[in-house]
Amino acid sequence: MDSLQERIAGEITLSDSPGSTMKKWRELFGISQIELAKHLKISTSTISDYEGNRRASPGVGIIKRLVTSLITIDEQRGGEVIRNLEKFDKSEAKDPFYFIHDFSAPISGMDFARLIDAKIVANPGYLDTMKLFGYTLIDSLRVILEISPNEYPKLFGTTNERAFVFDQVSTGRSPMVVIRVAPIKPRLVVIQNIDQVDKLAIKISQIERIPLLTTRLTTEEVRTRLNNI
Repeated sequence: MDSLQERIAGEITLSDSPGSTMKKWRELFGISQIELAKHLKISTSTISDYEGNRRASPGVGIIKRLVTSLITIDEQRGGEVIRNLEKFDKSEAKDPFYFIHDFSAPISGMDFARLIDAKIVANPGYLDTMKLFGYTLIDSLRVILEISPNEYPKLFGTTNERAFVFDQVSTGRSPMVVIRVAPIKPRLVVIQNIDQVDKLAIKISQIERIPLLTTRLTTEEVRTRLNNI
């Protein structure tokens, strides 16, 4: 297997919840359970059972077939997902891919939204009642590619009563898929510099009851406004 396939297979193999990790990668590739099952020549219910952790952890052979199928299906579609993943997989950027800041005093979700000139995309009713104790600014693509399951809790710092602000996002789907399968959830999600949020991202935010916001502020503008709290 090449480096991308090895990365995906390794993450699934080492995950505490391999089924959830399988689901994450399937959804990152935009492949339905039906399409994957057809390619693997197994039933859709078998895929569902693996992803729901209702079957024993998949063996090396099954994981290899799964990863090969994801790559093959994407190649048949033109290989866009592979190109995007490999481009950032080869990045040699040495700066941290997330930045954590805790507020000196909690603020409401609505005040947070006002501070960053945010547009509320989903679940506005939760903003007034929630209290945020900080935020984490995240390079979305690097987190998806580089962070391991046991490192994920580090994104929350001292509390999960915080907002995740995602940069380097094209549609909003990938970060929301990660949040969907993760064991710990942020209270609020912000996506930077995006024209239209993916429908699946909105659906996930509604299911998880997490307000979803967008902002046109740059990363530096967000940090300047929020780091004074």
